[in-house]
Amino acid sequence: MRLGIRAQLLLSLGALLLLALLPLFLVVERLTQANLQQIWEVDARALGRSVAGHVAEARSSRSSEDLVALARAEVGSVAGLGLYDRQGNLERSIGRGVELSERVAVDREEVRRVGSVAAGGLVVLVPGSHGPVAALLLVDAAALRATPVVRLVALYIGLLGLTLMLLSYVVLTRFVIGPVERLSHAAGRVAEGARELTAPASGARELLELGASLATMTARLRFEEEELRRTIAEVSAGKEELERAQDTVVRGERLASVGRLSAGLAHEIGNPLAAISSFQELLLESPNLDEEERDFLVRMKRETERVQRVLRDLLDFARPGRAFERTDTPPEDGDVAAAVLHVLQLVTPQRTFREVELAADVEPELPRVAMAPERLEQVLLNLVLNAADAAPKPGGKVVIRAKVIPSGVRIEVEDDGAGVDPSVAGRLFEPFVTTKDVGKGTGLGLAVCRGLVEDAGGAIHHEPGVAGARFVVELPFAANGSASAP
Repeated sequence: MRLGIRAQLLLSLGALLLLALLPLFLVVERLTQANLQQIWEVDARALGRSVAGHVAEARSSRSSEDLVALARAEVGSVAGLGLYDRQGNLERSIGRGVELSERVAVDREEVRRVGSVAAGGLVVLVPGSHGPVAALLLVDAAALRATPVVRLVALYIGLLGLTLMLLSYVVLTRFVIGPVERLSHAAGRVAEGARELTAPASGARELLELGASLATMTARLRFEEEELRRTIAEVSAGKEELERAQDTVVRGERLASVGRLSAGLAHEIGNPLAAISSFQELLLESPNLDEEERDFLVRMKRETERVQRVLRDLLDFARPGRAFERTDTPPEDGDVAAAVLHVLQLVTPQRTFREVELAADVEPELPRVAMAPERLEQVLLNLVLNAADAAPKPGGKVVIRAKVIPSGVRIEVEDDGAGVDPSVAGRLFEPFVTTKDVGKGTGLGLAVCRGLVEDAGGAIHHEPGVAGARFVVELPFAANGSASAP
């Protein structure tokens, strides 16, 4: 895990303090030890001279037994005593410690070290009229131990280092780490969607300048982002508008071509078919026909009527819409509730709807829509017939719904059939596209509905995600805004 800047700075400072204070501690310890050693040696020399001089003076006035007793009493102050004769030879050694020399000088005072500094001592030799006296003082380890002083020094150095660390922590947090963290949090809020970066108002000058620079950069980036978004939105809107215009032009050209072809076919074929149909009706009225001939004529009549229905679809498709009629008369308004009722009355007697349940759910007092009644009925009739063909038989169901939405009136025609084949879902409203079997539909019904609805300023579409198929028509309110008749 990577350490933060505060931890790294504190660790670096701690290492620096350790490198600076540890040699100081060692130097203080050595100096203290040397000073204690020097003080002990001075005191030991003075004590040795005093004890040795006292014993040397007593040799001239006391007997040998008293002198030994005195020497033994003085051994409490020193580690040992040595009594020498006038020639410097050792007569008696009293006490413990380092072995005294057998022969010493008799005419001078002498101080010499014996053993090591830690385990030896000092021998102080004092001359006298009856011979020299040597006093032995061993090193007192407790007297030379500098532990209390060293502990005080260590405590002082530790407190000094801890204080420096705490002071450094506070200073770093207040003037460096705190502003950096606030700047980091502000940058994180910008990354999460904030519109501007709030720079810290306290801290080191460099950090304040950095925060101001980041705030300026963030504002600039936000401005450029908004400009880019607006540019992308404009390009997307232009692209969509261009695609819609292109689609409209292509569809208009296709529909115009189909319309001209449909009008020509209807004109050229319609009259002969009308004559043929009339002759068929005359023949069917003849009483001299046998059953087989009558059956042939009925079939011919039925097929002729089918051709005429195709021609009527072609004529409906080729008929110019309101958008192309440049008249000064305002368009006629449509009553949705009345149109639904009329369509129900038209289709209910048909044989197809004897096996299909037909239901309507229309809100009361619907506003009128900007579409002529006959065109509204034509659209509804086409959608209802398509739904009836798609519904299962027997037991199928077709539902017509109508309700108010903010933009106008929404009409739904839904069945519970197999639904729309995904392969043709995107081309349902193009001419000659159908999901019915050959001979059962021309593929012009939905194209005619689309033309009529869009001509009225509305929209029609297939709504996926439901069982069966649902076609939705949205029509704008009429100009007068009156409600439909109940």
